[in-house]
Amino acid sequence: MSVPNPLRNFAKKANTYPTWLRQRMLTWMFRYKVKLTGTVSIDILETDLKSVTFRQKNYKKAQNHIGSVHAAAMALLAESSTGFVVGVNLPGDKLPLIKEMNFKYVKRAQGDMHAVAHLTDEQIALMQTQEKGEVTVAVKVTDAQGIEPVLCEMIWAWVPKSRK
Repeated sequence: MSVPNPLRNFAKKANTYPTWLRQRMLTWMFRYKVKLTGTVSIDILETDLKSVTFRQKNYKKAQNHIGSVHAAAMALLAESSTGFVVGVNLPGDKLPLIKEMNFKYVKRAQGDMHAVAHLTDEQIALMQTQEKGEVTVAVKVTDAQGIEPVLCEMIWAWVPKSRK
């Protein structure tokens, strides 16, 4: 990467600490930057900077009328996890922007939700060398039973932070 990325540097440093502290540091930082994730208490469980696992506990504040995680909270979970993995892999002078989100709710969710998002080596190389571009980020959202109640497609773009 040509320009240092503060988010990547923070995540790399956090990954040197024990799991309990790493999770708290990453979660605190992300909730501080993305306020809505703090409102519904989304957690970052782990990252190797190519992939990330987020969790949405089935808290009352994130529930729908039938007591499961709300569809909008599932969308936030998928968007946040993909945004994080894109954000840590862009050079510091690039701005990530969500371009497209497609959701197909196929089953009823039960319990806590997890989202695992990841990028390929080719996608990361593209993000680090292209001035502008877009990638489709793979994300899998599962419930407490391991069922995938929502099928997601997330397309992220990036542009220079400052206009020329």
